[in-house]
Amino acid sequence: MDNKYDVIIIGSGPGGEGAAMTCAKEGKKVAVCEEFSLVGGSNTHKGTIPSKALRHASQILYDSNKFEGTTYQELLKQTASVINSQVELRHGFYTRNGVDLIIGRARFLNANSVEVTESTGLKKTYYADSFIIATGSRPYHTPDVDFSHPRIVDSDKLLKIQDNPKTLTIYGAGVIGCEYASIFRGLGVKVNLINTRNQLLSFLDDEIIDALAYHLRENGVLVRHSEEYEKVEADDKGVTIFLKSNKQIRSDYLLWAQGRTGNTQNMGLEELDIKTDSRGSIPVNEYYQSSVPNIFAVGDVIGYPSLASAAYDQGRFAARHLIFGEKTTLRTADIPTGIYTIPEISSVGLNERELTEKKIPYEVGHSFFRHLARAQITGRTVGMLKILFHRESLKILGIHCFGYEASEIIHIGQAIMSQKGEGNTLMYFINSTFNYPTMAEAYRVAALNGFNRVEMSRRSQGQ
Repeated sequence: MDNKYDVIIIGSGPGGEGAAMTCAKEGKKVAVCEEFSLVGGSNTHKGTIPSKALRHASQILYDSNKFEGTTYQELLKQTASVINSQVELRHGFYTRNGVDLIIGRARFLNANSVEVTESTGLKKTYYADSFIIATGSRPYHTPDVDFSHPRIVDSDKLLKIQDNPKTLTIYGAGVIGCEYASIFRGLGVKVNLINTRNQLLSFLDDEIIDALAYHLRENGVLVRHSEEYEKVEADDKGVTIFLKSNKQIRSDYLLWAQGRTGNTQNMGLEELDIKTDSRGSIPVNEYYQSSVPNIFAVGDVIGYPSLASAAYDQGRFAARHLIFGEKTTLRTADIPTGIYTIPEISSVGLNERELTEKKIPYEVGHSFFRHLARAQITGRTVGMLKILFHRESLKILGIHCFGYEASEIIHIGQAIMSQKGEGNTLMYFINSTFNYPTMAEAYRVAALNGFNRVEMSRRSQGQ
């Protein structure tokens, strides 16, 4: 039958793409069902790609101090070409690998069939031995805020506004909130960042958190910690958010950035007895199987870590498990963070707070970018690289980077931390010759800084 497949994947974002490519290359008959006419999912159209393209343009404007006269709408036009290129590239992947694209919204009829409703209302039924759900997530909406109002936006709707805001309030200082605070300050927009907690991004190393908070404020972002909203009122000219502390903040737009929720509604999961949690996430086992053995789920729809890079790998692992029974899973502890604020942040491994709680004897090595020749040449002198390592074995325990291209720099440390035996110690960076001048040289500088600290301590103790 033309409508019968070995595997049907629901969703064409990174998780769906990883699963589809793996299944197709192993000779399976595969279809990808996508609700929208263009592939790529939220990652390409609403999330990672457009926000990072905006961030790059904002960084250039901020560095050159040329944001005066440059509008948000002009930046949105620049991101369109990037999105179109990504869609064309990803569509080519499916075409070349013989993956059928089914356009429409899928709903399970039973564990081996889905009904797909096309945009015209036409319904078709498709059958498969296995399914992989990769429907992603969407911004979470609290029920007492009117998100139909054009001046109250989430991270999806923000990419569709038609004018150029002069003031913006962001409610929620997580990754998305901090990134957009940086982007809009780069455009010269006055930004209020309201944090419901007592510090920014508490999962990061405290020193990195302090650096981020300092640079956001230095760049003109007004950060308010430990605040919660009472109500939100919007009119034709702007939005007022009333806080429980009796503050009132008025701005052209309100960006609601309070996390995300899985796209699982109206998929027929309840009839299959697949239950979702309060944020719409599908519970899965370590191999991404749901409570129905032939139905898998990957990516943002299963919750943490909700990263495009992780979703792609989860899709590959789920596909190999359903085809070969391979028991490979994603080690979330090994995934680096990448936060695209200005400057950006990236880290891998444990932070100082975690090491202290675990009572692991550690030492710190620093390299400040302002001391590196490459940073001085390029003018990218803000930032640092920080290496945490075991005092006795010198094993690298965590690496934290704040500054230009931190998310690129971190991968050097990630590669060394994954080595076995003595290959993952501080001595690798001390004994290796780095190109000069480079930003990678920060590893050698930080390693020597930390090693000298340990040696001085040992000498003072007469060891």
